[in-house]
Amino acid sequence: MTEKELKPKAKEEVPAKVERVRPGLVFLPAVDIFETPEALTLVADMPGVPNDKVTIDIKDNHLVISGEISPLLGEGETMLLQEYRTGDYQREFHLGANIDQARIEANMKDGVLRLLLPKAEKAKPRKIEVKVG
Repeated sequence: MTEKELKPKAKEEVPAKVERVRPGLVFLPAVDIFETPEALTLVADMPGVPNDKVTIDIKDNHLVISGEISPLLGEGETMLLQEYRTGDYQREFHLGANIDQARIEANMKDGVLRLLLPKAEKAKPRKIEVKVG
């Protein structure tokens, strides 16, 4: 395997900042961020998180994304081998003044959260018309 080949990223556990009331591990979801002149798009990978268990909070320019995983084991099942670690997800971002927080949109599909973070009008690039005279 050469250095240029893709390597899977290992799940990174979130260090506990506060005492949790829900047992289990918490992981940082892998995130990609794209930019256009109009917006930033944030894509977070949260496999196993159902749509109704995703929470997005904004307070004081601080964006917090979290997702809860339901227990994998069904009634009466016992874990014999576990190679894939599961747990909840949480990631935090600071939003700059160039994001229009009132227009943020979120979409969750197949364990992938997609956030559209529109830029504020003052942050969008624009052309200035040069007048003659």
